Amino acid sequence: MQFKIPFLNHWFADNIFNIFFFESNVLVFYSYTSIGSIHDTRPNALLSISDSSGGNENFRPAYLLSDGRLERAGRAKKSTPMVYGNLPVISNGVKSEDSHLSSTLTASVIAVGDEILFGIAEDQLGPSLCRKLHSIGWAVSHAAVVRNDIDSVAEEVERRNSTDDMVFIYGGVGPLHSDVSVAGVAKAFGVRLAPDEEFEEYLRHLISNQCNGDRNELALLPEGITELLHHEMLPVPLIKCRNVIILTATNITELDKQWDCLIELTSSSGPLILMKPFVSKQLSTTLTDVETAQTLSKLCLEFPDLYIGAFRKSRVGPLIISFVGKDQARTEMAVQALCQKFHPGAFSEVNCW
Repeated sequence: MQFKIPFLNHWFADNIFNIFFFESNVLVFYSYTSIGSIHDTRPNALLSISDSSGGNENFRPAYLLSDGRLERAGRAKKSTPMVYGNLPVISNGVKSEDSHLSSTLTASVIAVGDEILFGIAEDQLGPSLCRKLHSIGWAVSHAAVVRNDIDSVAEEVERRNSTDDMVFIYGGVGPLHSDVSVAGVAKAFGVRLAPDEEFEEYLRHLISNQCNGDRNELALLPEGITELLHHEMLPVPLIKCRNVIILTATNITELDKQWDCLIELTSSSGPLILMKPFVSKQLSTTLTDVETAQTLSKLCLEFPDLYIGAFRKSRVGPLIISFVGKDQARTEMAVQALCQKFHPGAFSEVNCW
């Protein structure tokens, strides 16, 4: 088994000795098969030894892990407890000690495409996907565009899959030299690409007259971590690698179709959990930023369970103030609290979604 050891920044001697020890002058790993930061490195649960006495949990040495592809089971995902129906799940940037305020399901959205970075093409799928996630109560914590480069994709996926509940990636899927998304996902999880017979069968029915030779390169998927999400409306299944879903959509129509299928699959124990949807209100005003700044800052402290933000579509246009949360009454209360601070008619409700 190979062990990848990063620079041990922020690690102290006691942290290190808890993981390594010398036995007969040989460096041995206790039960740690993947080493990250001091916050997410854990003994690999697959090495756990059951103890009928109910005492301390024991683990076998790391070198006894039979399947090297499962080494990252020893990395803890940074997450917060799921909350269903409690007070909301997003933050306006004000720190709060209440655990229920930081509890949510979050997703990242990754677009792969040099053409977007060059300014040749505009990414329309990202904003649409963010709205779709928002509609089922998920918060999008991060959206990124990366190059058509395996390492760039792998670094972004590895960074986001450890902090978010789900990662959606699109673009860079296909037979071209620039289609590197699947390979990047495989590298992020430290596995190789291997032929998937089931997926290859779908492809043969779809593009049989375009297949060259006995091996279809498009059927190479991350080994040991891939789940195919089948739906009768999709010509080929969606690809899910642990908490990463690879979308093949190239336009809004295709994205709508894949998303609808994903939601239908979710209703029958699928990959997503449908959360309580967000409630949002937007107010428009001709008041200046200076006139509203202090009041909005105080409002954020008064309603830490809501997202309260402001933006302008132009410097000379109206200021749009946005309230987002999961509790209708709290959202309305915050809107009323703002309106009461200024003269009647200072704000009007608008729809920006």
